[in-house]
Amino acid sequence: MNVGLAYKRSMGDLPRELVFDYLEVAPENWIGKEAEFETLRNEYSVVLHGLSLSIGSVDPLDKDYIQQIKSFMDRFDLDLYTEHLSFCSYKGHLYDLMPLPFTKEAVNHTVDRINQVQDILQRRIALENVSYYGSIESEMSEMQFINDIAKSSGSGIMLDVNNIFVNSVNHGNYTPSSFIDELQGDVLYYHNAGHYWEKPDLIIDSHGDNITEESMQTLKMAYQKFGVAPTTIERDFNIPPIDEPNKEAQWVWKTIKDH
Repeated sequence: MNVGLAYKRSMGDLPRELVFDYLEVAPENWIGKEAEFETLRNEYSVVLHGLSLSIGSVDPLDKDYIQQIKSFMDRFDLDLYTEHLSFCSYKGHLYDLMPLPFTKEAVNHTVDRINQVQDILQRRIALENVSYYGSIESEMSEMQFINDIAKSSGSGIMLDVNNIFVNSVNHGNYTPSSFIDELQGDVLYYHNAGHYWEKPDLIIDSHGDNITEESMQTLKMAYQKFGVAPTTIERDFNIPPIDEPNKEAQWVWKTIKDH
């Protein structure tokens, strides 16, 4: 598997001209709809990227939900489950992915929860660096925060190259190249997506625009350091005819072949 498409149920039936190697889906949208998923699984390779684990929350882990994920993965022989290094619940769902403070306390708390998840799933997971827009309590850099969590938990990294570029512009704490230079760990999986410029110094990680030269350059740097791994193109809104995502897939394919 090399280049994938983040698939939403709202996309409906996919055209035969699809050039992607696999589909990425949110398990929350398919648990309880196993018959439909089996049809999809019979046609495409599939990986899981969750939305509601809330790995960094202070709320109790939803172990029943994690067990549902395990049963789903076992039934369909799925190996890779990724999520977001964030939280999305506090005494209820927040309906957004909130960044964690870059502190030792947050590292220890999150590592303990990752270990519980990996024990239940009996699988290693990978966690995604997220975009964020406000100031964050920080005792360390974002890269050191990710490094410490990955090292202490044994989890992999799901590297979102668009989020690296977005955060580099919005916060000015690093450049994409310095982020990748400082990052350590095992990158199992990549994301790339589009963004739009709200203001000259503010980019929104929209998932509703075409991928850009800036994010592709960041992807190239990541491939050079960490190697090629499955790379998913995300498009959640303003979904164009399939020709456009296919062109983006071919762009990523060319980058892979160059490495």
